[in-house]
Amino acid sequence: MINKQLLRKRFSDNAKTYDQYAKVQKKMANQLISSLPKSDELIKILEIGCGSGYLTQLVCKAFPNARLTAVDLAPGMIEVAKKRVFLERITFLCGDIEEMEFSHTFDIIISNATFQWLNHPQNVIKKMYGLLNQEGTLSFSTFGKETFQELHSSYKKAKEKFQIENASSPGQEFYSADDLVKLCKSNLPPSYELFVEKFYEREHFRDVHEFFTSVRRIGANNSNKANSLQRPSFIKELINQYETHFRDEKGVKATYDCLFLTILKKGHQ
Repeated sequence: MINKQLLRKRFSDNAKTYDQYAKVQKKMANQLISSLPKSDELIKILEIGCGSGYLTQLVCKAFPNARLTAVDLAPGMIEVAKKRVFLERITFLCGDIEEMEFSHTFDIIISNATFQWLNHPQNVIKKMYGLLNQEGTLSFSTFGKETFQELHSSYKKAKEKFQIENASSPGQEFYSADDLVKLCKSNLPPSYELFVEKFYEREHFRDVHEFFTSVRRIGANNSNKANSLQRPSFIKELINQYETHFRDEKGVKATYDCLFLTILKKGHQ
């Protein structure tokens, strides 16, 4: 389970450096907005996890007459987003989408690289689908199960070397594309269309410490309630395993498993 208070603090504390390090998240935002048909109609849009406002700005350009409600858990992120794009037609709300209620419906609900931070994504998908107008669209990107596979493999090898058998991990487990499709099928009425895309992004770093710094500076380090192993000797071995098995001519690599789901609400329920 994600510790939401810790998550809120980490993203707020790192809001000002987020854009500098969130290169993959920006690519995902560009891919996400390009999948939606542009429109100058007077529609209502909800953005979940607006972060620093990068996608918010793209949405405003793609939908120049839309009214946008932008939500984020971290007040520090909201502050940065407001400085990036502050228009009368945007309403910024600070809160946890898993707990928030809305009094009106939306034509589009969009979210970039946020659903991996939900404790109950199936509930959010069901709730957001209920907030869509007929023929509305729920489109979101998230990180999949193979994200940071190098880190997880190195962590496992270090546990084996120290003969540690507990179920700890260096971060929460992400859903696969198949997992998310099953969540949609089991939580939504049958009258919808679902489209799934997936691609891998890989970043290279000078060393493992630089990779850890990059993750930490966007606030995305482990926010699980269950602790990972933090003993210095264990961390040293983890880094050794990572450097040994996942370094190439460009440096140590980190894989991002990028998933995109688009749900179209069709017909009357």
